[in-house]
Amino acid sequence: QVQLVESGGGLVQAGGSLRLSCAASGRTFKGYVIGWFRQAPGKEREFVAAITWSGSSTDYADSVKGRFTISRDNAKNTVYLQMNSLKPEDTAVYYCTAGLRWLARLWEEYAYWGQGTQVTVSS
Repeated sequence: QVQLVESGGGLVQAGGSLRLSCAASGRTFKGYVIGWFRQAPGKEREFVAAITWSGSSTDYADSVKGRFTISRDNAKNTVYLQMNSLKPEDTAVYYCTAGLRWLARLWEEYAYWGQGTQVTVSS
């Protein structure tokens, strides 16, 4: 069992930055792909980014490519999502996930989920 806890969300103006963190406890991250999804009110949960266990490969949704960066520190069992040039449409609850399949972009493909952290971008 892997427990995931997100932090770092908040309110920011358009054009600003936030860094989300996802800390794992219980079992380690070892071997797991870690992903970030988000869900805005009234919308489906959507894929944002993912990173392999080694950190050597990353995957991004087109809507965030060039603005968001995913990274991981396995010694700290923590994954980060650096979000720059934020837009009002980035407003959502952001969820950290863990799974075993690379390039999985459906939320059903991930086994473990955090509780989410709210990101609000004002215009």
